[in-house]
Amino acid sequence: MSLRLTREGAVARLLIDRADKRNAFDMAMWEALPALVAEAAADPAVRVLEVRAAEAGTAFCAGADIRELLANKDDAAWRAANQAAINRAQWELARANLPTIAFVEGDCVGGGCGIAMACDIRVATPAARFGITPARLGLVYPLHDVKLLVDLVGPGQAKRMLYTGELLAAEEAQRIGLVEIIAESSDEIASRIAAASGSSARAIKGFVRRVLDGQVADDAETLATFAAAFTGPDFAEGTAAFVEKRQPDFKA
Repeated sequence: MSLRLTREGAVARLLIDRADKRNAFDMAMWEALPALVAEAAADPAVRVLEVRAAEAGTAFCAGADIRELLANKDDAAWRAANQAAINRAQWELARANLPTIAFVEGDCVGGGCGIAMACDIRVATPAARFGITPARLGLVYPLHDVKLLVDLVGPGQAKRMLYTGELLAAEEAQRIGLVEIIAESSDEIASRIAAASGSSARAIKGFVRRVLDGQVADDAETLATFAAAFTGPDFAEGTAAFVEKRQPDFKA
């Protein structure tokens, strides 16, 4: 299978395994992604999900499979189903109920950039490149993915990337806010996230998503989530560890 899920301790990895096609996504891969994300999120042992190429040093993802698109360009029903699969994959990944990291070693283009943007944190090696190229193909980028881009880099830089389709080096991508960390490995940030409270991270991620989706004030649900943390086991363990000057051992 071109997508597969592995686990190592508290870290699950969603591996893109189609190196011969530069890890381009076909429709079957878009359709498979939500279930794999849900599987990782449902595992109580998993604290963080990393999305990366299965083969080290290869492209993260070259985007949608253009040959498949060309083969089905005159089939309106297929195009609609494909777009629905892409939209669902990006939506579910962006709202997964656990922290997510995209580790990008090579090219991250088009729909591949959308996958990286749907993750919470992007770690790129110095060799990584980022681009969104529909304008070079006479196509349009999905609105949900445009929002992900604007949320990260602002409207001006988003328009620059979308209008030109140019590839940005890792340092430039970090400068404009598309990449958070440049490093040869994502192990350090993944380990730090895994060592923190999983219940805190999940709740905080939900709050950030509410803000990005337009919420500007607390409601009954967010107030209840905030209050409930004080009675949870992670608060008891975290405060005990603080007083005892040791590392906390969170279970949730």
